[in-house]
Formats: sequence, structure tokens, C-alpha cells
Amino acid sequence: METSDVAETQTNGLEVLETREWLDSLDYVLAQGGPERAGRLLQQLSLHAKRAAGVNLPFTATTPYQNTIPSIQQAPFPGSQEMERRIKSLVRWNALAMVVRANKLQEGIGGHISTFASAATLYEVAFNHFLRAQTEGGDRDLVYFQGHAAPGMYARAYLEGRIPRQKLENFRRELKPGGGLSSYPHPWLMPDFWEFPTVSMGLGPIQAIYQARFIRYLENRGLKLSTDGKVWAFLGDGEMDEPESLGSITLASRERLDNLIFVVNCNLQRLDGPVRGNGKIIQELEAIFRGAGWNVIKVIWGGDWDSLIRSDRDGLLVKRMGEISDGQYQKYFVESGAYFRHSFFGTDPRLLKMVEHLSDEQLARMRLGGHDPIKVYAAYKAAVEHRGSPTIILAKTIKGYGLGEAGEGKNITHQQKKLNDDELQMFRSRFGIPIPDAELHDAPFYRPADDSPEITYMKERRKQLGGYLPERKVRAKPITPVSESHFEEFYKGTEGRDVATTMVFVRLLGKLLRDPEIGKLIVPIIPDEARTFGMEALFRQVGIYSSVGQLYEPVDMDTLLYYKEAKDGQILEEGITEAGSMCSFIAAGTAYANHGINTIPFFIYYSMFGFQRIGDLIWAAADMRTRGFLIGGTAGRTTLAGEGLQHQDGHSHVLALPVPNLLAYDPAFAYEIAVIIQDGIKRMYVDQESIFYYLTVTNEPLPMPEMPHGAEVRDGILKGLYRFKASEKKDTKLRAQLFGSGTIMFEVLKAQRILEEKYGVAADVWSVTNYKRLYRDGNDCERWNMLHPGETPRVPFVTQCLKEAPGVFVAASDYMKVLPESIAQWVPRPLVALGTDGFGRSEGRPSLRDFFEVDAKHIVLATLNALARDKQITREILQQVIKDLGINPEKPNPAIS
Repeated sequence: METSDVAETQTNGLEVLETREWLDSLDYVLAQGGPERAGRLLQQLSLHAKRAAGVNLPFTATTPYQNTIPSIQQAPFPGSQEMERRIKSLVRWNALAMVVRANKLQEGIGGHISTFASAATLYEVAFNHFLRAQTEGGDRDLVYFQGHAAPGMYARAYLEGRIPRQKLENFRRELKPGGGLSSYPHPWLMPDFWEFPTVSMGLGPIQAIYQARFIRYLENRGLKLSTDGKVWAFLGDGEMDEPESLGSITLASRERLDNLIFVVNCNLQRLDGPVRGNGKIIQELEAIFRGAGWNVIKVIWGGDWDSLIRSDRDGLLVKRMGEISDGQYQKYFVESGAYFRHSFFGTDPRLLKMVEHLSDEQLARMRLGGHDPIKVYAAYKAAVEHRGSPTIILAKTIKGYGLGEAGEGKNITHQQKKLNDDELQMFRSRFGIPIPDAELHDAPFYRPADDSPEITYMKERRKQLGGYLPERKVRAKPITPVSESHFEEFYKGTEGRDVATTMVFVRLLGKLLRDPEIGKLIVPIIPDEARTFGMEALFRQVGIYSSVGQLYEPVDMDTLLYYKEAKDGQILEEGITEAGSMCSFIAAGTAYANHGINTIPFFIYYSMFGFQRIGDLIWAAADMRTRGFLIGGTAGRTTLAGEGLQHQDGHSHVLALPVPNLLAYDPAFAYEIAVIIQDGIKRMYVDQESIFYYLTVTNEPLPMPEMPHGAEVRDGILKGLYRFKASEKKDTKLRAQLFGSGTIMFEVLKAQRILEEKYGVAADVWSVTNYKRLYRDGNDCERWNMLHPGETPRVPFVTQCLKEAPGVFVAASDYMKVLPESIAQWVPRPLVALGTDGFGRSEGRPSLRDFFEVDAKHIVLATLNALARDKQITREILQQVIKDLGINPEKPNPAIS
């Protein structure tokens, strides 16, 4: 051996000796002073090394690839492991049978086996020991179940006796006699069972965060007793790629939401392959959430690994664990114990020696942490007892666990819907399901007798936790009707003063907030645009919610309308996040069921950034039977002067058409807004209908007229159409019916005057407040008439209103032409539609309306053109009209320019 080699060997040996001495010293401190003292000592050593010698420890946002909770610190498991294993096996079987049977009966009906197979232990430990249907303080836990794991929730409810066998047989076939089960969590379809739709991935995490924050909001405002209820969100590691999954995690830590627990099933696979084949998703998520201020608990290795980890004095094993990529770990899941021994441990003789006492079969069966109930229980217990920040549990599992050759750990496992007889037999035997071979082909459901030890045990556990989950109940009682006095002011108009409908809404909201009964129930929600919408007066009136109050002196303290934050503040000023604001809207709009409190959310935002940006969350709100008011501010393509393409909304009412239980109004006048909001509060919170409202309001100051007299006006406002102003010109044969909405209504009124004074056309003006409702009513009548040919045909409301109306029909809207065209078939004669198809422009309102051809002169031209089409005037007149009105016939088409 050369001298240099001898020196290197001596140096290495000395380092090993020094390292062991330091480790022995640290062990002594741990034994004498505990983890906190050891932590302080390590901090002092690090600081001293930096000051004395400039030693900089390398930055790391992650901890080693091992369990956060060492085995010696695990809480003891309180239940019967054997009994819970048997129950879990029964749930596994019935979940699998449900999907397999459905696809045997109908090819391609779908369903998912593998997600729940990997997460079964995560759910069973939670159901048996943590998920509370009622806490000691009368509260409860709210649970966002992973959508693809729905078969497991149905299977458990079947064992509990809450779902009959027939419904399991009709999984994904809800239209069968006796009813069935929805594919995923859908409260609209199963209103007594599911609470939160979660399978549009990413929406569960962000909603859970804002739900947890809304609970704190209710508590700090005195609307709800402060209890220890938790919000649980069961998620997939692939789901964390969705921007909504991570977009609001700093809110949770900033608000110190220790009532929030994320459980991420890290089975390392998304739908088509590894989540991070060349990386480590658990380490990546740990870095993200630790950096965001969350308490992170990793559950990676099961109890089979404990003795190996304890004997790993030199850190060789944990180092090797951290070197392997997720793609390679996935390979280990499907290979033999011999392959695992050679590839994982075979890189170092010392590692091989650590496992020489284990057979290949034992190595192949080494459990991961997410499949070990003792490890999972310890993590959950630590999470519920943690204070000061939210917790995320990263549990490592195998996708398709238990499926064996049928798909355990394989890339195809997410799409696995069927198992052949041999695969069913293997699964049955592995989990000890007492079903004979002769019956296996049909994958029968299995439920022990009600008095069996398994059923008795699981029912007793749920009894101890307050009842069954998931379960949806409407807990709030109807409110008393709101006093008419709050709305009367708006019936009178503004007597010539110009007021934007946004300010009308804000004034009405202020009056409602002062109401002694419902005022405290109102939840104003704004994504950092309160001053844009003229709502700063509400800062002083009700305050902006802050969980810590106001710890600074605001720069505008000496002004009347300063920025006032308060722990009991009522306004949720969410910052620049429509998605987060919508989640608060959903939390407030479902509080009648989730918390037994009739909170009434008013979420006001730039209308362009509603359905276009957060349409998925709006659809989820509909599924959840959310109640409340969405207020699209600065609405319309031509009302938001100067802002241009990205901000001008000409299609939100079109995008509102698909949402079945959403009522969408485009009011023009103050009294219309008052009537609609009064009706909305009554229908949603007195009559308890599962609907919600969308109202568009604008920032253009205009004179608000007095409400016309007559019961038909109020009825028409709510149904969508009424005649606002009949023509005073009675002695002409040329007639027209003009439809207007929103601010374009005032262009219609100008056009009415021009038509009468210059062209001798008597025009009636109609206010169309709700094209969507007219469209639905027309289709409802058509459908009823088709199905009841022997009955007297029903007449659509549009047709009833217009049956005596003479002349041509012209509709002008600040939205796409397709909106008024949607009711054209029920108008007595052809309808000419003017709208704002195309991209917006940065311009003033008059120029924008000229560009989109929805101003008064274009309405006049469209009316005269319709009269010429009907041969009531000659077409030659139109050329002079175009010249008189100053219209450029060669201007670009706004729809495509």
C-alpha cells in the first residue's frame, strides 16, 4: 500500500470515529434533555461554525427520505388491528366488485379500482379513529374525499347499511329502476350523501383551504362556536400538479389554519405513468409545503423497515433511500424480492449485510408507510394535535395495491376496470373474502350479518365519532322574509341624477348590512377591487376580516374611508384571486348545510374574470347546491371604457347558459336590481331553493327611472321580459319592438326617440332582464307540448308577452348576438339581433358602441332594414339613412377584427 493510500485510510477511519463520537454525544443530549434541547444545541453549533470559520451548511428544503415520526415516538394504536384489517378487506372487495360488475354488465361504463386500493388504509384509519361526524363541542369534521376513490366510500356505506345492494349494482347507472350511484362525489345527484364534488382535480385542495379559513371567519365573527372541528382533504400526488392545488397554500399558513389537514396519497402514479419518474414527488411536495409554512409529516416506510432503519448508524440506508427515483421505486413494486435485493441493497456490501437475514419473499412484502395502519394512525394523531399551522401528510403507497398481476404498481392500473376469474380468485384469497370459487365469476358483493364482529365493530367506531360520513344534511332553518322597506328607495328612481348600477348595488348592500336580522349573515367577497366598485364606504361600516385584526396604522388613517381590518370584520377582501374568492363564495353559500348558518354571500368581481376564468369552480358551486349572488361588475363589452380586450366582457351571460341552477340577470335599472335581489333572498333563504344568482352591473352613470306601475312589471322582471316604455306615437303604420338590457338599454331608448322623431316609426321598448330564463321557459314549453300531444299546448312567456306586439323585432345587447338569438324561435316574427361578438378595444364608450354596432344609430338602421325586408319601406331609403346617421358601411367586421 502506498503512503498516500495509508494516509487516506487513516483519515477516513478518523472521520468515522469522530462522527460516531459526535453521534454518541448527541444521543446523550437527546436522552437527557430531549428533542428540543438537542435542536437548540444543533442551532448553536451551526451558528458558532458560521461565525468562527465561515462554515455555511448547504441549504435544503427537505428532510431525509424517511418517516417524520420515528418508530419510538409513534402513538400506540388504540383499536384492533386484526378487526380493522378484516373490515378493510371487505371494503376493498366490495369496491372492486362494484367496478368489475358494472363493466361486465355494460362495456366501457368505467370506474376506478386502483386509487382506493392504494388509499384503503388511509381511509380506514381515518374512518375508525378520526373523522368526526360530531365533536364534543357540537361541531364536526368536513371531509373532501378524493374523487377517484368514490367506490371505496360506497363500499363502506354498504357495509354500514346506509346504501342498499341494488344501488351498488347500479353504480354509474343512475337512471336504472331503483336508482344508482354517481361516478364521483356529486351533491346535486346524491344530496343526502356527498357534500363536496372533488373529481375535477385541484378544486378539492383550494376549496378545503378556504373552507377552513371560512370556519375561522364564522368563529371570529361570533356566528359559530369555536370548536376543534377539522377540514380533511384526501388528495392524489398527481393531482398536486393542478395549479389550484398549490395556488393558495400560503393563505393556509398565513392564517395559521391548524384546523386543516391534507392527506396526499403518494402512489407515485398519475393517470398515464409516474408522477415524477426521474424525481421524488414526496420530497418535492415537502419542499413546497415546508417553504409555505406547513407542518409536513412523511409516512414513507412501514413497520417492516423499523429494525433496518434503527440499525442504520452510519446513514447508509437512508442515503440509499434518497438516491432512488420514483420511477425506479415503481419498478421495485412489480419485481421480485431477488431483484429488489440486488438493485436496491446490492450497491454496497454493508447494505446487503443489513438484509441477509431476510428472504427474498420477505423483502418483496416489505410494506410502505401508507399501507401500515400503525404509521398512518401516528401521523393522523400528530396532525390533529398540531397547533399553529396546517398539516400535510405525505403517505407513500402502491397504486392498485392488492391487484397483483392485474395491475399492482403498473402504469396501466388507473384504467383497470376488469379482472378475470384467476385475478378475482387471487384478490379474494389475498384478503380472505369468504366467497366460494363457483360464485367468483360474477364478482358478488359480500356483507356479513348485522351482528357479525366486523359490522358491530365498525358501527361502534362510527358511533363513538358521532355518526356516519359522508353525509349531507341541511342544518339551517329558513330565515324570515326581508323587509320591503330596504328596497322601496330603488323603486323611485334617481330623479334625473346619473348613477351607475354598480353604485345601486353597493347602496342596497349597505342597507342590507344594517338590517338587524340578516345584516350579520351577509358575506361581501371582493378580489381586491372594492375601490373600483365604489365599496370603500363599507370598510368603516363593517370592516375587512383579518384573523389577527389590524396590527399597523394604515396610511389613510386620517381619511374617512380608511382601510380598516378587524378580527370580526365582515368583508372578505381576498386579494387578486378570483379562484380563492369563488372558494369563499362556495364555503359561505353552502354554510346552510355544512354549518347550519344561512350566510348570504355577495361576490363582486370584474365580470370578464368570472365564468371565463373560474368556470370550473362555478360548475362545482352548482353541483354543491351553493346559494348566493355572483355580481359581475363593469359588465358588458362596451361599458368599461379604455380597458380593452382582456377586460371587456361580452360573453359571461353566454357562458352562464350551461349552469342548470344559475339564474342570470342583466338588469338596466335600479328597481330591477332591487326586485331581483329581494326575490333571490326569498327563494334561496326563505323558500330554500337550491339555486344561485348571477347579476351584471356596470360602472356607467345613467339616470335611473322610476319603476312602472303594475304587477306585470315585477313579474316580468323576474321572468325575464316586460314592456318598459310604449311608444307615444299612435298614428303611424310603421311599428317596431326594441329589446334592451344593461347599459345598452339607454342606446335603445335613444334609438326609440330617433325612430319616432326622424323616421316616423312607433317603437315600443322592452327590458329583457334574463335571456337565459326566457330560453329555458321556451324549451320547457316545447318539451311539454311534444310529450303531451293530447293536451292544450303551452305558450312560452316570450310569445305571450309579444303576441299582440306589432311590427319588427330588434334586440340590442352588450353581449354576443347568440344571447338574444336564443329566444328567436318564440318571437312572433323574425328577430334581428345586435351584439358584441369579437375582441374588445381600448376606447371610450361611444366609439366602442359604434365599433360593435350596438349604439343608437345602428339600432335605428337595423330597425329600418327590418322594415325594408318586410317591404314596409323601400330599400333605397336605407342608403340615405346610412349617410344621415354617419355610419361607415365599409368598416371592419368587429366579430373577426
